[in-house]
Amino acid sequence: MENKVRYELEFPLNSSPQLLYQYISTPSGLSEWFADNVNSRGEFFTFIWDDAEEKARLASKKTGEKVKFRWIDENGQDGEYFFELRILVDEITKDVSLMVVDFAEKDEVEESTQLWENQISDLKHVIGSV
Repeated sequence: MENKVRYELEFPLNSSPQLLYQYISTPSGLSEWFADNVNSRGEFFTFIWDDAEEKARLASKKTGEKVKFRWIDENGQDGEYFFELRILVDEITKDVSLMVVDFAEKDEVEESTQLWENQISDLKHVIGSV
């Protein structure tokens, strides 16, 4: 299997960091924009899209700032790849952005970027940042 490449995307949002954090760190928040349904049991999250299901472990979080989910492989172990959602606040303007760190195969980065753009568009609608 081809190794995936890391990429980062930054999306400006009109939101308070506190509100945004609720939407990136809780199952109920994530299910409003990221997946059709999200369940959690402790640090383990199950993301459900249509009939696909992926499991991830909340690898790290910093309240009000970031969450990092590491994908779980078919053996129930931490996989090699993760995605991270990081809230950035410009010190001078106080503008808020969401930084997305993710991985995709080289020839799928554009498609993955498009998917994130669509999901962040949904997030903007949910938080009233359109």
